[in-house]
Amino acid sequence: MISTTLTLPCGAKLNNRLVKSAMTERISNNRFEPTKGHEQLYKDWSETGAGLLITGNVVIDRKHLESAGNVCFDDEKMLSKLKSWAKAGKKQGNHIWVQISHSGRQTNRFGTNKPLAPSEVQLKKLGLFGKPRAMTEEDILDVIQRFVKAAKLAKEAGFTGVQIHSAHGYLLSQFLSPNTNVRPDRWGGSIENRSRLLLTIIREVRKVVGTDFPISVKLNSADFQRGGFTEEESLEVVKMLDQEKIDLLEISGGTYEKLAFFILNEEDSELKESTKQREAYFIDFAKKIRAVSKLPLMITGGFRSYDFCNEVLANGEVDLIGMARPFITNREDISKFLNGELSHLKNLVLRTGLKQFEDAAEGGFYARQIIRFSKGKGLKTNMSPLWCSLFLILYEFRKAMAKKLA
Repeated sequence: MISTTLTLPCGAKLNNRLVKSAMTERISNNRFEPTKGHEQLYKDWSETGAGLLITGNVVIDRKHLESAGNVCFDDEKMLSKLKSWAKAGKKQGNHIWVQISHSGRQTNRFGTNKPLAPSEVQLKKLGLFGKPRAMTEEDILDVIQRFVKAAKLAKEAGFTGVQIHSAHGYLLSQFLSPNTNVRPDRWGGSIENRSRLLLTIIREVRKVVGTDFPISVKLNSADFQRGGFTEEESLEVVKMLDQEKIDLLEISGGTYEKLAFFILNEEDSELKESTKQREAYFIDFAKKIRAVSKLPLMITGGFRSYDFCNEVLANGEVDLIGMARPFITNREDISKFLNGELSHLKNLVLRTGLKQFEDAAEGGFYARQIIRFSKGKGLKTNMSPLWCSLFLILYEFRKAMAKKLA
């Protein structure tokens, strides 16, 4: 099943069911443009044979970065560089989609001390995030147009689709959560109101990209926080998305405060009662989605064995298999996995032994590998976990300073 084609509702056809999910690249130049490193990365990922590659966070506002190394799709002057990136990324006839995003309150202090957010609810994590300013109606309308412009540029550049990021605690996810959205107006309160921004963006993007251009949404199954976005609310949003006729729904979970992939990847997690549970973090929730929606569905997180991927595809539990970290740790093996020549991909777990640094260590390790790949270098596994945990803060600081001085 994993090697079979899939035709999306808009008519676009994927060569197979394996997807490289989004991972932040952090390698833009000082003008927020893509570099030769992006071309190197995506050319190599295209050669794995995966049917679809989804880029890391492409932001729509230079003041609201997920990383100081983000590309920002906001200027037609960078079209030539965008075209080169898109061309390299679809070298083997695969699709390459742009994940477009706004970080909201998850914009760190290296970007701004006063990020925009639905409400003035601060993210308190290592003192890295400032207290946000609640968005005005004008701010919200501006964000809508920025998403639209980014999608338009993506299509003009030759990318073959877009993914609207409404998960992991970024701005659209913040609007969905009652923890971070306490607005009294039409953008807050009921789940219908909290979904309004996401649905409006989808409709406006569809107007500019047309009916035959794939639009995907990345959505949390839950925030894994008390009082946050729940599975029940997520299912209500899925029903609304079903009416919008998007082309793919990717399910994930968590925010900066509760990193789902880290929690669920723990070797001693109580959630892991069997090999299958260990593989697919959100498979149970996918079954609930199938009961309320006919949207093409993708899960990212935990898939490692060839047989299990084929089993859930054959059972109709999902339509696409999303993987992220294996495209780093097992990049050279992906083509063999797709062909059934390799039965299992290794799951690398990096630990410092200090709980407060564990997620930073894992994030730093993978960030360093992507930067290495962008320079044409290979995987390096013998990295100090403690140094990896410090890497992101130091790297972000240097990258932010370089852009301010440019």
